[in-house]
Amino acid sequence: MKRIALISDIHGNVPALEAVLEDIGARTIDELICLGDLVGKGPESKKAVDLIRQHCDHVVMGNWDDFITKPTDYDVIKWHQKQLSEHDFDYLRSLPHSYEFWLSGQLIRVFHASPRSVYERIQPWDAIEERLSLLQNSNLTENIAGITEPNVIAYGDIHNAYIQHHNRQTIINVGSVGNPLDKIQASYVILEGEPNETKEGTFAIQFMRVPYDVDLAIQRAIDVNMPELNEYTIELRTGQYRGLKNS
Repeated sequence: MKRIALISDIHGNVPALEAVLEDIGARTIDELICLGDLVGKGPESKKAVDLIRQHCDHVVMGNWDDFITKPTDYDVIKWHQKQLSEHDFDYLRSLPHSYEFWLSGQLIRVFHASPRSVYERIQPWDAIEERLSLLQNSNLTENIAGITEPNVIAYGDIHNAYIQHHNRQTIINVGSVGNPLDKIQASYVILEGEPNETKEGTFAIQFMRVPYDVDLAIQRAIDVNMPELNEYTIELRTGQYRGLKNS
């Protein structure tokens, strides 16, 4: 059996990432996949990129990873851009949209937000048609099984971990490592099954929550005078987007 860890939405929060990597290191994990948004929001984008490159076997592109490499008029994004090197920008530009593999007869696809775009946001409470569209193929997905759609998809983007089953297909959101908006603890997922196996077999999905030093993460943002510090602090301390109550 192979065990694969899925992480997402680091957002420059290195204390959270280090806590998750330590937890993963204490388990028998064979492969680590990151579902994007390595950078932005938090103060340590460069170190987050370095750690992801060091530890992850596969990484796909998130929306922050895309727009942070492009010209902008927004001062907040300009501040985060200054934390990165041209080498970092080249790496972020090189990230693929999705990654696919077989595990115990499950065709699994991972991406950041949707099969079609890193900017299309789909929540667990959205219309069923929108949620089912996460299982579709597109010209951006690998489509390793031709027109066959995946049995399982895993994505990030919304910082809200959940699982839903529809017509023998499964939708997973792995939550966020560095900016969770459902609980305060960092989130990731473990998949377990027989690698490269197209015949159905035992398959497991496990959701993990990892506590980390929130005060340290906030202090590091204070130390570098990071913009939108108050909003970031509220999110890390409450698990609520910009201080708004969850729906």
